[in-house]
Amino acid sequence: MITTSEIGIDLGTANILVSNKNKGIIFNEPTVVAVDRHTRKVVAVGLDAKEMVGKTPENIEAIRPLKDGVIADFDITTEMLKHIFRKIGKIGGFSIRKPNVIVCTPTGSTSVDRRAIQDAVRNAGAKRVQLIEEPVAAAIGAGLSVDEPIANVIVDIGGGTTEVGIISFGGVVASHSIPIAGDQMDADIIQYVRKKYNLLIGERTAEKIKIEIGTALVDHEEMFLEVRGRDLVTGLPKTVTLSSMGIHETLKESLLAILESIRATLEDCPAELSGDIVDRGIILTGGVSLLKGIDQWLWSKISVPVHMAPSPFESVALGAGKALAYINLLHSAGKEAN
Repeated sequence: MITTSEIGIDLGTANILVSNKNKGIIFNEPTVVAVDRHTRKVVAVGLDAKEMVGKTPENIEAIRPLKDGVIADFDITTEMLKHIFRKIGKIGGFSIRKPNVIVCTPTGSTSVDRRAIQDAVRNAGAKRVQLIEEPVAAAIGAGLSVDEPIANVIVDIGGGTTEVGIISFGGVVASHSIPIAGDQMDADIIQYVRKKYNLLIGERTAEKIKIEIGTALVDHEEMFLEVRGRDLVTGLPKTVTLSSMGIHETLKESLLAILESIRATLEDCPAELSGDIVDRGIILTGGVSLLKGIDQWLWSKISVPVHMAPSPFESVALGAGKALAYINLLHSAGKEAN
């Protein structure tokens, strides 16, 4: 059995990832919990729970205990973490008894939000809990030199929030966090399909549409996708064909909000670091950074090179797993739990 006494957790709104500096990603599943409505007992966690979304009987409720990167339901989050720790042990033969844990938090989170995260992780079985801001973790996970006085700009577009941070010498120099990311895009797609086609679709279908035909570029080769849902007029199942042009228009508002957040962060950057940004560009991480053409679109709007992180979906978790080695440099990463 491998002892995994130090782990990093990316406690995301859409997905939770756990990593270890030696083994890399050891857990990656949706942040969804299936709960019995009557007893509040956890029935399933992660992939098993996500399969139940929209398909459960009356007594089972599939919920997401985190909202906008912070805890919305403390008790369910604690139970979810306990299940995850046990699941890691069963799947990979890892021993995570009383681990030291680093957890990522949004830059805009309050002291109350941060304390709730610390308490939930500690109650789930952690020995020590350290917090790190998501942009710093993402920079470490992307292989950037966070311990040098050089500006690194990270744009982490996740499920619940978009985090933009300028990192230099182990800390966050300037940052912005907005509650607009993948979940908002999914909600926009659901609303678009409802208005234009009188068709009701679920979150999983909206996510599939975003992944398969969603694009940030106006000029692109048009793509089409058949989707099924419930006709709001007849109440019967119905199939429609969606165009990537329509989906692009639907995503435009969220994309512009993300762009404005990046611009606002760059405006707050000290003049001495601006030259580094022009030379080194911006690094994209997070699940939505995989949206077709988003790097080219951003480049065209801000005239600064835009690069993809090596593992955009896993960067934050990988960085958290490696962050204990940087602990003395992370001046802005938050206070250690007492």
